Amino acid sequence: MKFDTPATTNPIDQMKIVGKPTNRIEGPLKTTGTAPYAYERHDVAANQAYGYVVGSAIAKGRIASMNLDEAKAAPGVVAIVTADNAGKLTKGDFNTAKLLGGPAVDHYHQAIALVVANSFEQARAAASLVRVEYAREKGAFDLAAAIDTAIKPKASFGTEPDSAVGDFASAFASAPVQLDARYTTPDHSHAMMEPHATIAAWEGEKLTVWTSNQMIAWSVGDMAKTLGMPKENIRFDSPYIGGGFGGKLFNRADVLLAALGAKIAKRPVKVALPRPLMINNTTHRPATIQRVRLGATADGKMTAIGHESWSGDLPGGGPETAVAQTRLLYAGENRMTAMRLAVLDLPEGNAMRAPGEAPGLMALEIAVDELAEKLGMDPIALRVLNDTQVDPEKPSRPFSQRQLNKCLETGAEKFGWSKRGKPGATRDGRWLVGMGVAAAFRNNLNGPSAARVRLAKSGIVTVETDMTDIGTGSYTIIAQTAAEMMGVPLEKVVVKLGDSAFPVSAGSGGQWGANSSTAGVYAACVKLREAVIQKLGLSSDAVFADGKVKAGRRSIALGDAAAGGELVAEDNMEYGDLAEKFQQSTFGAHFVEVGVDAMTGEIRVRRMLAVCAAGRILNPKAARSQVIGAMTMGAGAALMEELAVDKRFGFFVNHDLAGYEVPVHADIPHQEVIFLDEADPTTSPMKAKGVGELGICGVAAAVANAVYNATGARVRNYPITLDKIIDRLPEMT
Repeated sequence: MKFDTPATTNPIDQMKIVGKPTNRIEGPLKTTGTAPYAYERHDVAANQAYGYVVGSAIAKGRIASMNLDEAKAAPGVVAIVTADNAGKLTKGDFNTAKLLGGPAVDHYHQAIALVVANSFEQARAAASLVRVEYAREKGAFDLAAAIDTAIKPKASFGTEPDSAVGDFASAFASAPVQLDARYTTPDHSHAMMEPHATIAAWEGEKLTVWTSNQMIAWSVGDMAKTLGMPKENIRFDSPYIGGGFGGKLFNRADVLLAALGAKIAKRPVKVALPRPLMINNTTHRPATIQRVRLGATADGKMTAIGHESWSGDLPGGGPETAVAQTRLLYAGENRMTAMRLAVLDLPEGNAMRAPGEAPGLMALEIAVDELAEKLGMDPIALRVLNDTQVDPEKPSRPFSQRQLNKCLETGAEKFGWSKRGKPGATRDGRWLVGMGVAAAFRNNLNGPSAARVRLAKSGIVTVETDMTDIGTGSYTIIAQTAAEMMGVPLEKVVVKLGDSAFPVSAGSGGQWGANSSTAGVYAACVKLREAVIQKLGLSSDAVFADGKVKAGRRSIALGDAAAGGELVAEDNMEYGDLAEKFQQSTFGAHFVEVGVDAMTGEIRVRRMLAVCAAGRILNPKAARSQVIGAMTMGAGAALMEELAVDKRFGFFVNHDLAGYEVPVHADIPHQEVIFLDEADPTTSPMKAKGVGELGICGVAAAVANAVYNATGARVRNYPITLDKIIDRLPEMT
């Protein structure tokens, strides 16, 4: 099916099942511990051996020698994989560094060997006996020190490094009110609960991996390229994923080494990355240094908007696209954005929940608050004044829908923004209390997505697609879509996900998964409806409802169409140029209240509110869960999360969940989410957009602005820890 004109009325608009708060259909499996995650697939292959990864002890250099004698002689050892016996390997398109290093080492904890043994304990013990001598080389590990070497990068996922409209330099120089400030964000870890894990087994020349992966088709293709084998001979199976946040978009060392280990050991092998390797071996959100310059008239109209960002990555990597939202968020005739990329020899930087916008808004939305203060304006009033209903870089291109001002105004009323005092002026006992706000922005992205739908004579509808569920509720919204389209109750739908044997979906990433995957199911269901009508000899205007198909005076059980055998339909949703004609984006406003201990500087988040305009919300219960999780994650980015870089040896020191602190919902007493009523017909027949990443965008800045309002201490370098404010707290009276 081709989607190239705005959607009109269709069966989804009935909203009998779609749009209703619905419990996750796989919830009981997860809450009882019976959902099978990758490392726990004990029944998929017999006689599984255990692999333990050996990571490089240096960040840059070469392996001078590797002695495996002791490890090979250790109890239970079955095989050892190194670059010497792995065969010819090609780097995948989605990996910056090789997944198996040697003799060259690209980064700390790059996998250089896998020890396979009969038990996990034997594999781990034997791995400690691998003796490696290195020739260490000098590396670059400090973004601030490397900033002068940063260059203009290539376009990243279609995002050009620079943009310019009008004459920014002149407009900024002549602006009556100016802000010129630098902000820094540190390296962040995905820190998901489930480790990267894989079980691999060979049957002749065919490989099956049971793994934890967000993007099945991408990863099958990359594995085929890496191993030099046909894609048709590789099967990925990933029905349940215990969190990803972008860290499982691409293959990591566990997948490749499990496959290689199984090949050499001639039996299935399972591999899980320990937490230190999850942080140093896989990907992370890169640190940024950002400069924001805003110029405005005395009444608050922005006349000049400039945003520059510097980040680092391994050779061949890409930038953190932190200026992306600044190209679209506020009006201004004279604009400039630029990204520069330095070569760093730290572990690979790559996508993490809302790449670009999350760290970019951490800077921009503090800057807007600082400008409001210079102007003597309310921060919300300044944002509302500078709204735009068209792409500010391409004014002939309107936003398909843009309710940012309504998000801000609704949130202000609900949150009690009018009670916000001056910086450092509001107290609650020993606590200094402040409120902060920030705009939320994240683009809507659509991707081709396919599904197969089966109808059995029992009336059961089965959906098959390689779409994944990373804890976001994909099973449920896909079931809701099929139930709505076929006119059956939710319990009559079976959803099967994450298997590369199924039709290729858009996958889970970039908050494109929900809208894209359900649109693919919609297309397949349209085909199935046509097949049912033809089979039953009904008119094309037949109605599917209550488990029946009704036309005129005839009412036939849906399952009767499959009485002579299962009906199967498959289709793919593809997109025309609507996303080029209309700027499709999601918007929101985050409100935060914090308390800061007037004597110790301890910061506590007291309450949070998100107001979101993100198209049709397919399952408000799951969507709310996504947003409050993202809000919590954003609070972590504001107050505690930072991968500490050892700038001598080039690794992240706090590479576990004891040293890398993340918040949980219990840390924040009150969180609330409001979804504005919205259905966007330009995005898909579902009229939906994404919301899972919008929820993190702007949160950290809202926290930072609240801390400033509480204390009068402005912090521009994240995380905002008490040592950065304690000497600037108001005097106790």
